[in-house]
Amino acid sequence: MKVDRIETTPVNIPLEAPYLWSEGSLPGFTRTIVRVTTNDGITGLGESVTAGVAAIIDDQLAPRLIGRDPIDINGCELACLPTWRGLQSTNDYALIRAFGAIEIALWDIRGKAWGRPLYELLGGAVRKKIPFTDYFAFRAEKDGVGGESTPREVVDYCLRLREEHGTTYFEGKFGTADPRPSLETVRSLRAELGPEAMIRIDSNRAYSLATARSLARALEDLDIRNWEDPVGTSEEMAALRRHTSIPFSSHNVDLARAVALGVPDALVTDVAIHGGINRMIRFIGACEAMGVDCWCYSGDAGIGSAAYLHVCAAMSWMREPGQSLFRMQPLDVIEEGPFRPRNNVVAVPEGPGLGVTLSPERLAHCHRLFLDEGPANKHHDPAAPDRYRRMPLS
Repeated sequence: MKVDRIETTPVNIPLEAPYLWSEGSLPGFTRTIVRVTTNDGITGLGESVTAGVAAIIDDQLAPRLIGRDPIDINGCELACLPTWRGLQSTNDYALIRAFGAIEIALWDIRGKAWGRPLYELLGGAVRKKIPFTDYFAFRAEKDGVGGESTPREVVDYCLRLREEHGTTYFEGKFGTADPRPSLETVRSLRAELGPEAMIRIDSNRAYSLATARSLARALEDLDIRNWEDPVGTSEEMAALRRHTSIPFSSHNVDLARAVALGVPDALVTDVAIHGGINRMIRFIGACEAMGVDCWCYSGDAGIGSAAYLHVCAAMSWMREPGQSLFRMQPLDVIEEGPFRPRNNVVAVPEGPGLGVTLSPERLAHCHRLFLDEGPANKHHDPAAPDRYRRMPLS
């Protein structure tokens, strides 16, 4: 078996309504879907986090991999990536993310060739139902959907999720320039959802240390499971730790720094940004050894999400709920998607490899969205479209 061709397709995955966050309005996500096909007709699926990786794969990585054995994943990595230390020196994260999409596809090929779901190739399942949060935020209105502009409307949205889907794990944006609406939302959620609900909040570095200290006092009695990126730097987070017992998380996945500073308590990451499943597993093992939690962030299409489901199924340390925007995604590139949590969980796919099926029609539609709209602009500020917001907001 040999790699015969590698195809890349940038896509836009829209949200049903844009949500507001610290840096503006987010309408959806841009991803690159990767297909690796062997000379005997097996196609593996992968996904990466930006459109820019497509050119790197097409121009640099695909020529190195055509004709190679796709089962030899380590050999493929050696052909495409320098050592981890070398990459840290050059900071060529785009190269890591590009290969990460290919590496996921190689695992999918292996599973399909051997007729086994990916989690079995990773050692077997420690769980088959993977926990996720449902998301809340202030949202703009789009085609009659969204439009939650007050704390009351956000709380009602969450109550509907509990009633209709059994959701009791919630995560939401806590990053308004005036923190009072965010604080009122969380207070009302705790009061109306009750003590059994899990509530996590994400500030996306919106606040100064002084503002975060004040907010920490107000949040302390609300049983917040986790506060993501409340301030702009790890050093500020370490200073904030002295004022609150609320656990922190961050998208800055620098484990050595987290251990040295004692914060954050959890790192929120993605399979492809580590360079694929092999490197993700090594990262999880390092987090376990250091007592730092980890989970994956939201915004993937169904291929990236399936990779995360299988990793969580096989890795006992991935015990905390992942972030989920599944409920807010009206479409996907796979036949089985978008995944929808029920009673806070999504079942791991049981088919060979990733266990998901690419839809040519959906892929073409999402690619057309990318061609027509360009990459999704998550930094667009409706109040000042000619400039980027500056942190901290308050």
